[in-house]
Order: sequence, then structure tokens, then C-alpha cells
Amino acid sequence: MIDRLNTLLRKLPSWPLYILAAIYPAWLFWQALNGGLGADPVKVMEHLMGERALQLLILGLAVTPLRKHVGLNLMKFRRAIGVIAFFYVAAHLLVWLVLDVQRLDLIWADIVKRPYITVGMAGFILLLPLAITSNNWSVRKLGKRWRKLHKLTYGACLLGGLHFVMLAKGFQIEPLLYLGAVVLLLALRVKLPKGLLIGRNA
Repeated sequence: MIDRLNTLLRKLPSWPLYILAAIYPAWLFWQALNGGLGADPVKVMEHLMGERALQLLILGLAVTPLRKHVGLNLMKFRRAIGVIAFFYVAAHLLVWLVLDVQRLDLIWADIVKRPYITVGMAGFILLLPLAITSNNWSVRKLGKRWRKLHKLTYGACLLGGLHFVMLAKGFQIEPLLYLGAVVLLLALRVKLPKGLLIGRNA
């Protein structure tokens, strides 16, 4: 079953993902203009774009463990997933900047005084060099350094999950599940010492 799915995935191009990704925020904006997002459409758009971005970041983080532990190969789509995730994070940020806060002095004050915004901005900053270097030219130019640079994804995902947990009011299970998924996927990347592996298999 997995082999058949991998064969099918190899035949599919990744570029349609970018078109599909562009449709979602456009649809949200249309819904907001036509009253489809409730009494506070800006907050709803801001939340949904941020949540979709986090979901895509987690999906991108899951690509390697899925190949290693399940056999499902999504590697050819990983770059598109990462670029789209950054696009959604940027859209989430723009909605907050342009439609929500709207004043530069208040923007800086929020970043400094509100920890969840500070954490979110830190995650966005980590994603910037990754988005800029998500192209074949950068891969060739940076060589082995490209892989090291793109490990910033781990920190960005962790900060994104933490941002969602800190943003939630009161105890909410959904943000904790997202953060837990990030922690689990990062834990799967930890290489245990050989002695521990031998002991575990004994």
C-alpha cells in the first residue's frame, strides 16, 4: 500500500500546491468581506492563517520521520510545504500588522510587552533565512551549510507551538496537542548513543 502511494506521489508535481495555497487566504478574505467570518473577521483571519501555518510547519517537520518510520516518501513536497508555511506565517503577521493593530508604535509596544507576540516574532525571524534560501541556487551555493541553516526549522516550529499555547486563554487542549506534536517530532530526530540502542535491543 505504501509503495503504491509512493509511486503515485512520485508522478505528482509539487507546483499545484502553490496554487492551492494561494486560494485559501483569498477565500478567507472574500468570506470576511461578505460577513462569513462572524462579528470579528480580522481576528478570525488572523487565527486561521496562523493555525494553518503551524499545521504546515508540523507537516514539514513530519516528512523525515514519516519516511524513516512509516516508509511514506513526501520529500519532493517538503520544500513547497515549507515555502507555503512561511507564506501563511507572513499572511498571519500582515493581518495583525495592517488590519488589527494598524499603528507602528503599538506594534513595537506589543512585540516588547506581550511575551506570546515576542515568541511569535522570534519564530518568524528564524523562518526568514529559510524562505530566502529555499531555492536550487542557494542549495548549490551553500552546500553542506544549507542543511545546517535549515535546521532553524526546528526552533521555528517549537516557537510556533509555544506561541499558540501562550496565546490561548485558559486551559485549551488544542494548542497543547500542536506543541506536543512538535516536541514528539523533534524527539524522533534525537540520535541515541550506540550503547543505549544495544541495551534496548538486548
